[in-house]
Amino acid sequence: MPDTPAAPAAQPTPTAPATLSAEDAKLVVLARGARGRVAAVEGAAVRDQDGRTYAAASVALPSLTLTALQLAVASAVAAGASRLEAAVVVTEASTLDGAGHLAVRDLAADAPIHVAAPDGTVLGTVTE
Repeated sequence: MPDTPAAPAAQPTPTAPATLSAEDAKLVVLARGARGRVAAVEGAAVRDQDGRTYAAASVALPSLTLTALQLAVASAVAAGASRLEAAVVVTEASTLDGAGHLAVRDLAADAPIHVAAPDGTVLGTVTE
């Protein structure tokens, strides 16, 4: 086993906010609801290739830590999704977490990942 931990994933910075479609705006609402329901640090939502949506909040347990985006992607995969069309993360951070970004990219190289503030204002979109 290596003595040093793996380097953390880069934190992509969102570009100027994109104009959201009605379907992407729905993801913002779902992500805000997931975050607010449990007073989590982050909320996220994703839409799969069939238009199904999955929402999640961040998890921080002594034995398990997942970002909201990781959990939303995991929920989609567990339900049979093979591709994502779009994702949203609601957070107080100004950048997208690297682990959540990579989870989305595992299923979609080109899906927009919108980053929104807790009030729902879209701060920017990551497209790479």
